Amino acid sequence: MRILVVDMTHGGTILASEFSKRKDCKVFAWDIYQTLSEEDKSLLEAQGIELVGESFYESYFHENIVLENDMSRSSLKNDKSNLMVVAPVHCNLPQPPHMTHHQAVGFLLKDQINVPVIEITGVKGKTSTTAMLKEIYRDENPLILSSLGVKVVEDGQEITLQKDISITPASIITAWQLSQKFYKNKVHNVGICIFESSLGGTGLADVGVITNIAEDYSIARGSSSASKAKLQMFKSKVTVCDNESYQKTYSHHYSLNHKPNTFSIDGIGDNVNVKAHIINYGLHKTVFQVKVIDLITINGTSINTSFEVSTFAPAQHHLENTLSAITASLSMGTPIESISNGLKNFTGLPGRTSLSKVGDMVIIEEINPGINVTAVKKAVNMIKGYEKPVLIVGGSYGVTCEEIDETSLSNFLADQSDEVFMILTGDLGLSLWKQMEKQYNYCNSIELALNKSKKVGAKNILLIYRSNFSELGRR
Repeated sequence: MRILVVDMTHGGTILASEFSKRKDCKVFAWDIYQTLSEEDKSLLEAQGIELVGESFYESYFHENIVLENDMSRSSLKNDKSNLMVVAPVHCNLPQPPHMTHHQAVGFLLKDQINVPVIEITGVKGKTSTTAMLKEIYRDENPLILSSLGVKVVEDGQEITLQKDISITPASIITAWQLSQKFYKNKVHNVGICIFESSLGGTGLADVGVITNIAEDYSIARGSSSASKAKLQMFKSKVTVCDNESYQKTYSHHYSLNHKPNTFSIDGIGDNVNVKAHIINYGLHKTVFQVKVIDLITINGTSINTSFEVSTFAPAQHHLENTLSAITASLSMGTPIESISNGLKNFTGLPGRTSLSKVGDMVIIEEINPGINVTAVKKAVNMIKGYEKPVLIVGGSYGVTCEEIDETSLSNFLADQSDEVFMILTGDLGLSLWKQMEKQYNYCNSIELALNKSKKVGAKNILLIYRSNFSELGRR
C-alpha cells in the first residue's frame, strides 16, 4: 500500500514513521507548510520515507480507495496501484483524505492499547477536564496527555515523561510509547488513558468528551469548522457532550449513531442526563448537588441517582468543566465515591485556573493560550461579585492558531468599567488599550499591573492572560 501523509507540522512525522514500520507500506511525506528542518528530513529519509510535494498529490488525489466506515477495523491491503491520503481534519485539500490524522492514530494503536481510554476535545475546558479526571483516576495508574505534557501517576506520585508537547492526535502515539518505555520491566503498567486532543477523537475511546463548542471557529481555510471536526468524537463507544452544544450543533446530524450523555447547569434544556443544581459558589470551594437521569454507561447500564460534590469551581465555566469530568466518569461506570473524592482533591490547575495570595490580595489566574471573548465574559461576571475587584487583561499573540476577536472584547470591557477597576497589559492589552482610545489603565508587565492593583486597594484580582504557561512561568 502506498501512503501519503500530509502535514509534517502537526504530527505527520510521527504518523509517517509509524506507517513505515508496517509491512508492505511505502510511505510518502508532504511537508505542506514547509516547516521541516534538514535534520528532520534526513531522519524521515533514513526510514525509507520519500519526501514529496504538491505535484505528487495532484497526480494521485483523484484515486479512490474503499475503506470500511469503521476505521478501527480497516486493513491496509498490498495494492501498489492505489495511494491512501492521510491528512489532518483542518487541512484544506481539493479532495477529502481517505483517513484523517485522528483516524490514523486509531488505526495504528487499536491493537496496542488494551486499557480503558477517555478522550477529551472541545473549544474550551479540555485541559481542566483532563486534570480533574487525573484526580478521579489517580489510584488507577493513569497515563495523561494534555497541553501541559505527558504524565503518569504511579502509586499516587505524578511523573512527567515529556513537557512541551502539542495535543495533535499523533501525540497520543508519543504518550503511549513513552508510558511503555517507563513501565518496561515494572510490575505495574498503565491502568487507564486520559488523552486531551484537538479537533476530535481517534475512535479509541471508551468515553469521548466534547466539553463545549464555545465560539465555534472555522478551519481548513473556511471550508469546515471546529464543530464539524469534533464529530469524530462520536466514534467513541460512549460520547459525552454539553447539552447546549448537542442541541444546537449535533442533535439533528445524520451521521450520529447514538445520543451522547449530556450535562448542564440547572438542567437547562430537555433530556439532560447530568444536572448541577443548588449551587453555592466560593473562591476556594464550590458545593453543589448532582442529579443523574438515564445516563448510559459503557456497559449499557442506566444510572439514576443524586449526590453532592465539593470542588474548586469558582465560576460557572469552571463548574461546566467539572460536570464534563463527572459525566465522563459516570459513563465509565466509576463509583460515585471515587468521583467525589477525586474532585475534592482538585484545587485548580497551575498555568490555567488557580488561586494565589499576595499579602491581602487574592489573585485568580485564568491563563490560557486559547482564551476567547466568551471565556472572558464568564470570568469577569465571576469577579464582579467579590469585594474590591480588579480586572487585569492581556497576553500575547500567536500562541494558538485561533486569534481573539479584539473588537468584541474591547466593546465588552468598556461596558464593565463602571463595575470593576481595569488594567490592560501585554501585547494584547496594548492593542486593546489603543482601540479603547487609551481611556483605561495600561501597564507593560504583569508585575506593574499587580503593583497598581495593590495601590488602589484591591482585595480580589482576576488576571486573564492569553499565553502559554511556559511563557508566564518566566515572569
